[in-house]
Amino acid sequence: MKTSELNSEFADFKKEVFAGDYFIHNISAGSTMRILDLEGNQAADTLFYNARDPSERYSATDTIREQGNVYLTDGSVLRSNLNNPMLEIVADTCGRHDTLGGACATESNTVRYDLEKRCMHACRDSWMLAIAENPEFNLGKGDITHNINFFMNVPITEEGGLTFEDGISAPGKYVELKALMDTTVLISNCPQLNNPCNGYNPTPIEVLVWNA
Repeated sequence: MKTSELNSEFADFKKEVFAGDYFIHNISAGSTMRILDLEGNQAADTLFYNARDPSERYSATDTIREQGNVYLTDGSVLRSNLNNPMLEIVADTCGRHDTLGGACATESNTVRYDLEKRCMHACRDSWMLAIAENPEFNLGKGDITHNINFFMNVPITEEGGLTFEDGISAPGKYVELKALMDTTVLISNCPQLNNPCNGYNPTPIEVLVWNA
């Protein structure tokens, strides 16, 4: 784990994102973005796109292959579907972030939990709302692919399966990324009430940006 040298008082941009809300924003190459877990064990389901060409986007497959690790932490380079470096994690006080658990959806709520959970709000709903309300980012439904679950704890079993466990984050923990290209960031601050990763209590996050 590595702490940041940046002072939050001098951030060029700050935005609190409540549980169930989305965040969409462009950050320029060389800028640094911090995602801050305000109350602990919240999941920030995040997608990244090349701001100049959204068909180039974060790829879990390329990222995992190149770093030889399914988890993300300080030093991890997030790679695109063209295998280009998009962002680098330059500070991380949580220690590990999930690349495999995916985002909650009405369908997965049904499969994982119960039929009556189908209509509960989910991250994919937030992403779709963000796309619909912000057409200037040139994103469509087909652009929703691999995501990162910052602060989420999804251990891999010896058999190769995934388990969703209590979170390993805490109030004030953060992850900080430096953009290596002009990047569109799309976050759903997860509203999930059925997953122990957030203690069944979704809470706000804060996003800060220091411009290049």
